[in-house]
Amino acid sequence: MQKSVTILGSTGTIGQNTLKCLELHPDNFSLDTLVARGNAALLASQARKYRPRSVVIANPEFYNELKQLLNGTGIDTHAGEDAVINAAAQGADITMSAIVGAAGLKPTLAAIKCGKTIALANKESLVCAGELMQREVKKYSATIIPVDSEHNAIFQLLGQQDIKHVERVTITASGGPFRTFTFKEMENVTPQQAVRHPNWNMGAKISVDSATMMNKGLELIEAFYLFPVRADQLHILVHPQSIIHALVEMMDGSVLAQMSQPDMCTPIANALAWPERITAPVKKLRLEEIGNLSFEAPDSERFPAIRLAREALVAGGSAPTILNAANEIAVERFLQGNIGFTGIAKIVEKTLENLYSEPLETIDDVLECDKLARHHAEKYNI
Repeated sequence: MQKSVTILGSTGTIGQNTLKCLELHPDNFSLDTLVARGNAALLASQARKYRPRSVVIANPEFYNELKQLLNGTGIDTHAGEDAVINAAAQGADITMSAIVGAAGLKPTLAAIKCGKTIALANKESLVCAGELMQREVKKYSATIIPVDSEHNAIFQLLGQQDIKHVERVTITASGGPFRTFTFKEMENVTPQQAVRHPNWNMGAKISVDSATMMNKGLELIEAFYLFPVRADQLHILVHPQSIIHALVEMMDGSVLAQMSQPDMCTPIANALAWPERITAPVKKLRLEEIGNLSFEAPDSERFPAIRLAREALVAGGSAPTILNAANEIAVERFLQGNIGFTGIAKIVEKTLENLYSEPLETIDDVLECDKLARHHAEKYNI
């Protein structure tokens, strides 16, 4: 029986890899809706190739272009933020939530309310509104399957384990392109350098997050909300080869590891097929070809984002929302050439220092906090 799939963020890296996986299994999946931000040309190309029932472009400025490119196809075409939310609320069997940043929060919540499966690649949604999202998941009996390679690895490792036997959960980090840089060298890093990840093919924002290691900080917070673990059970280990994605240490000393090539098609295929398995368009892992695997502790002095994220996690309330919003603004300012690389963490820290952490009860609370934090992060001159 075919499962219907909607992809929120189809023109991004995760969206494109999802389509690659679906293409291998036409009998297992049907494509309901493709959603993109503003790349009308690529969205139209995807629609013509994969023939979804409908497409949505979030930025209305590109609607006419999209409409013209899809003229005569019979594919329903929509535009605007409300249309994105409506697409998520249609109740596809699987919704791939791959919109980057806090912009993915409302559509993800809309999908959760359908009580189906959400393949979650948008970690910022859980960082911003983890407690709220988990309440909604429970209320509507939805299922969240993480797509981040580290969280998907934990998901697989914990599947057959009694959580009371687990002592420690470790997510790995490549260390990014500046793992061996001194702080002084990092002060001169350019956006062009920061978006070139040594192992993964990713978008600009997440590549910069990996370079600052904020990505790992956000993943700590995401793991806290995804899995029944305490904050002090979560750890980070630098593993430059990106072969082991997570480790789970048991009380008897056993350490379980999930290993695969650094290719997002593996966790995507796992999320699409769960609880079954399907083939994925990835190179098979052969350890004899890898040779050696190495590990080291993260340096929170050169990469303060890790410390900031853990502090926000412990503080709770609105602190993770503030952290995420400030980071999104700081990364954008860096990519535009308005601040230096090391200024990203400085802006995040300054924003956290100047805004109090408060409880967030509703989606409006989350959005108001997000807006306030962005306003503060935009005004700091670092």
